[in-house]
Amino acid sequence: MPTRIQLLQVTLQGLASFAIAGGLIYAALQFRSVRKAQLVSNFSKLVELQYHLRHLRVQDPSLAYVHSQDVVNLHSEREIQEYFLNLMQLSLFEIAWYAHKEGQLTDDYFDSWVKRIRQVSREDSFQRMIRNPSVKIMHDDFEAYLKGMLESGSVKSNRAT
Repeated sequence: MPTRIQLLQVTLQGLASFAIAGGLIYAALQFRSVRKAQLVSNFSKLVELQYHLRHLRVQDPSLAYVHSQDVVNLHSEREIQEYFLNLMQLSLFEIAWYAHKEGQLTDDYFDSWVKRIRQVSREDSFQRMIRNPSVKIMHDDFEAYLKGMLESGSVKSNRAT
């Protein structure tokens, strides 16, 4: 009888150890998910602040002259507004791109963004903005993705695997 009790005791201790290990693994995965969500949130906030700076220039084009690099090849208030309005659109797409890259945005929703940006990219004002050598602050990987997307015409997943 004592051997059965010892076997039962060891079995229960083993199960408890596996349960604790499983709980720790689950907690680690949850922390990883929270960390990714926090990264997307921080990135979104930075791009949102950039968006607001662009919005100010759309509302008051004279503010674009604060930095001479912001107005390269822009000769009228209308051109400045169109330029920064298109950059505002790219800011929103950049947030969607990063959220998708980090697995926080579904493929189908991101693909709808890609489809819409392709439509917008055919507009003359967008083409002028892209070709303009003035400063465009955006994530380097996003800029490369955008150029590739516009050149190839195909949707490529950017999610890290």
